[in-house]
Amino acid sequence: MISFWQLIIVLVIVLLIFGPSRLEKLGPALGKTIKGFKKGIKDSDSDNDKSKDDAIEIDQDDSSKPT
Repeated sequence: MISFWQLIIVLVIVLLIFGPSRLEKLGPALGKTIKGFKKGIKDSDSDNDKSKDDAIEIDQDDSSKPT
């Protein structure tokens, strides 16, 4: 687990590498990236649920047919 001081050190190093003006541009871009990632996961989950429902319907149709 990352401690508070380790997090502070990492943030200071990032600030030194990128500078304050560049961090202002990186913030919104990072937010959009995270939002897109969450949307992709949500879409993937809904696709998985839909395919499971389709598989259940196919299984039910097959079991109702006489052999």
